Amino acid sequence: MTDSPIVRPGAVLVINAGSSSLKYQIVDPLTEDVYADGLAERIGEKTSSIKHECGGREQKIELSLPDHRAAIAKVMELFAGDGVNLTQAGLVAVGHRVVHGGRSFHEPTLVTPFVREEIARIAPLAPLHNPPNLVGIDAVTELLPDVPAVVVFDTAFFHDLPAESSTYALNADVAKEYAIRRYGFHGTSHAYVSRRAAEFLNRPYDEVNQIVLHLGNGASMSAIRGGRPIDTTMGMTPLEGLVMGTRTGDIDPGITFQLARVAGMSIDDIDRLYNKESGLKGLCGDNDFRSVLERVDAGDEAAELAFGVYLHRLRHYIGAYLIELGHVDAIVFTAGVGENAVAVRAEGLKDLENFGIVIDADRNAVRSPEPRVISTDDSAITVLVVPTNEELEIARQSAAVVDGG
Repeated sequence: MTDSPIVRPGAVLVINAGSSSLKYQIVDPLTEDVYADGLAERIGEKTSSIKHECGGREQKIELSLPDHRAAIAKVMELFAGDGVNLTQAGLVAVGHRVVHGGRSFHEPTLVTPFVREEIARIAPLAPLHNPPNLVGIDAVTELLPDVPAVVVFDTAFFHDLPAESSTYALNADVAKEYAIRRYGFHGTSHAYVSRRAAEFLNRPYDEVNQIVLHLGNGASMSAIRGGRPIDTTMGMTPLEGLVMGTRTGDIDPGITFQLARVAGMSIDDIDRLYNKESGLKGLCGDNDFRSVLERVDAGDEAAELAFGVYLHRLRHYIGAYLIELGHVDAIVFTAGVGENAVAVRAEGLKDLENFGIVIDADRNAVRSPEPRVISTDDSAITVLVVPTNEELEIARQSAAVVDGG
């Protein structure tokens, strides 16, 4: 029985803690009914916000959220105000997104003390994410100790990358001893979006070659051949690849030596610089893409340079993956920036007609929560915007673990 009529038994509470955000949802993994949905943004910044919807009522709040624990406490307070008693709502699981599973985890896993310790042990591989992921696990488990907690790892989708893609040209003995390889991230999103794109195109998943661009504060791309990822931009950590909100993306390793030897910076200093003080923020002082684009439109030179560097890296990988796949059926944009930034899609695929990519400006300008085509009818490669739904994917995997599936 439940005393929370808004939520029907069988649902999963999904906690998706990003580097500066907290997405949460109560969803039925079978019917896909969403009972509650919310997003806390700009956690750790001067002004944070929460958009919370439950039982048909939506709230938008501006407040201070110094860290993820404070965000979770506020979310639980909002649920209580909605009359939702999560301890008696018939939840089958709490599904937590965890960014890095290292070589220990590549399947959805029930949380145990050992699992928690392992996630903490490998936290240096994802310093912006695994720590807030753990905060989410601990905080929610304290509140809902009788509901099974399941962790779903972002690295899982890329676990079976081809050896030539996952292997760094590093001394093989060193790489083996320290588990150094390309793990890849945002796998939950890449898995969901690539399958959804194939469904939208009404084609079997294992027959579609795709380039998927997950563009948010963190950003990654994947090359997927017939349902199997063959390459991805992120590496051993989420630092590699595209320019991101606060992360460098690809950078010459020799810069690390220069900063240590000449600038006298410690490893911790460099880690903080690369992960939290670089990317768009390091280039123009702003890591919110909406603000960056507003400044670009206003002619701000620093923002224009940041946008140019961002696009340069993006186009670099699009070109690489076109060649790597050989034949591409679809290019798919997703996540906050990918779904909403018209200029990123337009400029990222500009002047690529000779490669069979032609964007329709009117279609590209449309904003919609539904999957949609933004290329012209005669474009050889179909360009799509497919909203990601990591929460539904996590809910499905979490429920399957609890059910023993």
